[in-house]
Amino acid sequence: MTEPFWANLIHLSMNMWRDTTGPQPNAYSRDLRCDPATWQLVTEQMVAAGCTMIVIDVGDAIAYDSHPEVSVNGAWSAAQLNEELARLREIGLEPIPKLNFSATHDAWLGDYGRMVATPAYYEVCTNLISEVVEKFDRPRFLHLGMDEEDAESQGGWQLAITRQGDLWWHDLLLFAETCTTAGSRPWIWSDYAWSHPVEFYERMPQQILQSNWYYRNAFNGAGVAARPTKLQRTEEYLTYLDLDDHGYDQVPTGSNWLYADNLSRTVDYARTNLTAGRVLGFLQTAWRPTLPEFLPQHREAIEDIARARALWATETATALADHQGE
Repeated sequence: MTEPFWANLIHLSMNMWRDTTGPQPNAYSRDLRCDPATWQLVTEQMVAAGCTMIVIDVGDAIAYDSHPEVSVNGAWSAAQLNEELARLREIGLEPIPKLNFSATHDAWLGDYGRMVATPAYYEVCTNLISEVVEKFDRPRFLHLGMDEEDAESQGGWQLAITRQGDLWWHDLLLFAETCTTAGSRPWIWSDYAWSHPVEFYERMPQQILQSNWYYRNAFNGAGVAARPTKLQRTEEYLTYLDLDDHGYDQVPTGSNWLYADNLSRTVDYARTNLTAGRVLGFLQTAWRPTLPEFLPQHREAIEDIARARALWATETATALADHQGE
């Protein structure tokens, strides 16, 4: 059985949740919010826990050649990025870039985020995708985001923009094609399937790698009625089963945002319910800035990666032993 990759998503850019400034960790800022010492410590802890991949929320945090106006103050230069990518590979982490082209998570695009579906917008987005793929030396994947694009998720925004129907699909497929042409496999969040399941499985190309995400621990469906109104729907972990039934490669995603053991519970669910060959890996994230004050949350997330790996290894070894004894 092929060993899945074990990935952790951490942030260079945090400009993906609000288009207003303020004291909140996820408020918009024109200055880079990533502490180098914290970044290095987190990546070293990832290696110690057995991570094999780092997914980097790039956004506006690197210096772009094609559109320098997108980059924030203090963005990593090409030399800084190259040096860090080399270090990450040397310590055993495969660096994978992540942007996000959801209209709910594109504050990092600055003014271009207010030009969705215009010629200028398409030119900028496709240029940035191609440039990031080149800067990361044609990585195996490029995560395009595309999650939570609905009015409800933009309640705190000054300008809410939501694509629907054919326009959403046009833009997704354009970004995916640009990614493929540049040399990387497109990877997205799968929550569009929660509200549009029939359409999703009829139109979503198999080439696009899927990451459903589920941060609660009610894997048996318990506790649905107690959740907020926004989440009054069938438990989202069932999308893991739907993706598997429709033959998609996937990377189940957990977080310690609500529960410290969510990833290990996700792995436990996946190992007993999903086709192992279509689970390419697992993704964890703390959804916190890479800053000293959030080190406890980063450490907690990484500790659960280690537990999840041990669980997967133990159960895989048991399954193989049982098979050999038949």
